Amino acid sequence: MVGDEGRSCFAGGLITLLVGDTMRYQGRITEWRDEHGYGFVTPNGGGERSFLHIKAFKPGSRRPTGNELVNYVLTKDERGRLKAEQVEYVVLRKQPAPTEPNKPSLLRMLFASLFLAAIGALVATGKIPAALLFAYLGLSVFTFLSYALDKSAAREGRWRTPESTLQVLALLGGWPGAIFAQQVLRHKSRKESFQIVFWFVICVNLAVFVWLLSAPGSHFLTSALGG
Repeated sequence: MVGDEGRSCFAGGLITLLVGDTMRYQGRITEWRDEHGYGFVTPNGGGERSFLHIKAFKPGSRRPTGNELVNYVLTKDERGRLKAEQVEYVVLRKQPAPTEPNKPSLLRMLFASLFLAAIGALVATGKIPAALLFAYLGLSVFTFLSYALDKSAAREGRWRTPESTLQVLALLGGWPGAIFAQQVLRHKSRKESFQIVFWFVICVNLAVFVWLLSAPGSHFLTSALGG
């Protein structure tokens, strides 16, 4: 990979590509803040970095994650700061096919469905109040909608929903809806750091739920709901 990149650059490391009357530069995205939709690109060979906004990419381009090689037109904003426009990814070789298809996990959705069904059965037998079922269902719907809005914002370069907010919603009981959102919308389902925290949050929520089935927990729940 390094050899290919070296051959794609001139000795100084900085490349300019003349297309028509437009001078294009080549550099690497050295910082990317996905939640805000912007970052910075540093030219090959060093030099002052340029501001990069998600809207500078062609419509339909994938979102960067950082460290990608790109070429761009160098401009300045109204305050004279360097800004990258008309940004395109540099393809050094044929892009490999995905190692595995990003298919929805039916097992995870079945797990969420069985949990909600179990709560329904406990309500029907009078072991827990119906308010708990409504809380899980309401939070799940709200969490699903939050994921949908966040994915829409990601596509359009708008302000994102913080990941911490999504995790708190799951902790409060919206995790079944989060599972459906991740699998149906294909959002946050393959980010490993997010998934580690997410499943830890589910374990905490389930532990609290099991405690609510105990005598002390049942007394607490009854008192919290006003008898």
